[in-house]
Amino acid sequence: MPVPQFLLDLLQLLFDLAVPAAFCTLAAAGVSLRQESGINFHINGRAGKWILWTVVLLTIPQLLSWIAAQGIHVPSASGSVGTSWLASMETVFKNFVNQIVVARLVPVIAAYFVLKAALDVAGGENPLSSILAALFLMSISATMQLLQGWNSGGEYATTDMLTSLWNYIAGQIMPAAAGLACVGAVINYVRHRPWVRLIFAAIAFLSLSGLLALFKAMAA
Repeated sequence: MPVPQFLLDLLQLLFDLAVPAAFCTLAAAGVSLRQESGINFHINGRAGKWILWTVVLLTIPQLLSWIAAQGIHVPSASGSVGTSWLASMETVFKNFVNQIVVARLVPVIAAYFVLKAALDVAGGENPLSSILAALFLMSISATMQLLQGWNSGGEYATTDMLTSLWNYIAGQIMPAAAGLACVGAVINYVRHRPWVRLIFAAIAFLSLSGLLALFKAMAA
C-alpha cells in the first residue's frame, strides 16, 4: 500500500525544519547556561538537554536510516513539500528563525547578558557566567556550522557528533579554561585569597583526556 502524499509531505517538512529548530534549541541552551550560572554547568541540566536536542535534530535523517536498518520500513523523503499550505508553513517558520530569532532576538539577549555582567561587577558579584552566556549566544551561527561539520552522515551520526563535541571540549575549550584558571590563581594569590584549588583545576582541565583513559582502564 503506497504511503499517502500528505504523510510524505509531513516527513519532508520534518527534515526541512530540523535545522531551524536546532537553532532555537541552541539559543535555548545559551539562555539556560546563564540560568545554571555558566561556570557551574550541569551535565543533566537544561543547557545540556537543549544541546542534546540540537544534536538529535541535526541528525534526524541518520537516525531514521538506523531505524530502517533494523528492519522497520521508513518512507523516504520526497525532496520537497507538495502540499501548498504545508510549504507555506515551512517558509514562514524558516523566515521567522532566520530573520527574527537568529538575526535579531539572539543578539539582543546576548546584549542583555553583557549588561548583566556589568551589573554583576558593580554589585561585587562574579560576571563570568553572564559573559560565557553572551559569548555562547553571539557565536551561535558558528557553533551551528561546527556541529553540522561533525555530521558523519552514517547511521551513528548522533553519537559521532556527541563524540566530536566531547573531543572539541577536551582539546580546545579545556586548555583555554586551564589558562584562565592559572590567571585566576595568580590574581587570588596577589589578593591573598584561596588559589590552590584553581591550580588543581587547571591541571585537571589539561589532563581531562588522560583522566578519562585512566577511568576506562580502571573499569576494564
